[in-house]
Amino acid sequence: MKVETLRWNEGRLELIDQRRLPLEFEYVTCQDAVQVALAIRDMVVRGAPAIGCTAAYGVALEARRHADNPRSQFDAALETAFRVLAASRPTAVNLFWAIERMRQCHAQKRNGSTQASATALLELAHQMHDDDIEICRAIGRHGAPLIADGARVMTHCNAGALATAGHGTALGVIRSARDAGKRISVIANETRPYLQGARLTAWEMVQEGIPVTLVTDNMAGHLMQQGRVDVIVVGADRIAVNGDTANKIGTYTVAVLAARHGIPFYVAAPLSTIDLAIADGSAIPIEERDPAEVTGFRGVRWAPEGVDVFNPAFDVTPAELITGLITEKGVIERPDNVKIRALFDQ
Repeated sequence: MKVETLRWNEGRLELIDQRRLPLEFEYVTCQDAVQVALAIRDMVVRGAPAIGCTAAYGVALEARRHADNPRSQFDAALETAFRVLAASRPTAVNLFWAIERMRQCHAQKRNGSTQASATALLELAHQMHDDDIEICRAIGRHGAPLIADGARVMTHCNAGALATAGHGTALGVIRSARDAGKRISVIANETRPYLQGARLTAWEMVQEGIPVTLVTDNMAGHLMQQGRVDVIVVGADRIAVNGDTANKIGTYTVAVLAARHGIPFYVAAPLSTIDLAIADGSAIPIEERDPAEVTGFRGVRWAPEGVDVFNPAFDVTPAELITGLITEKGVIERPDNVKIRALFDQ
């Protein structure tokens, strides 16, 4: 199955509305940077690599809208687009990586026509989209040998095709292991409170015929204690230079349980998710989301009115709990500052 999380169609950006899965499948259309920023903020699209690609197209859309304007108006419109997109979500560093690449392209084309600038920005967005798919496939190739035939693989949140331009990071490793002929099965943690595991990971695996068992988050430790988990693979939204990793809330708990039970714990992510400007996980910004995500779901409320709510969207797993970091350049065992910096020197 080919999941087109995002696609360019006749001058518009179309995004699978991940808020509606798995009960409904439909695309949302975006025609300017503001609509793209809202789609990122409201979780129409989510997952660090997918957010980066989407933001790039948001810039390209705005450039096309203003391509016939004078250079000063064109530049001002793009500056607004950069600012609006950067404010959409704080944790996934791929968002800011993509915006910076588009900024650099814009700066390089300032001496040419606005039409040429708009064309170059769209071409770069297309390139980032295509590159992300190839990067995910490379991550899958490097990670697949870590998955034994017959392995029961636990994952948390959704780091699949829906979280990228295609194939996925953590689920890309699982797909690649399956494609190599290995008999594997997936344990998908539901991933409260937004249920990305229950709604999205389970959906992707069912679509592809990969055996998947859905469990609630608080069952993970029991399954490990019972010897029913062989390996854990998750994605990431931002990785500090020392290897500390921010991923969906609950990942740290899974990593601690994995260490307690001697189960390998891998993080699969592209180099664009590594933030060389952040020394360790304490500096990673953690998004806090709407309390309504905790007090109920899709119009059904189960918590009493007036209750206080704390709803961080991410937590940080220390590098010492990570068995290996799976990237497009290979697997880094026990990641640290030296090993991670060396990735960028290759």
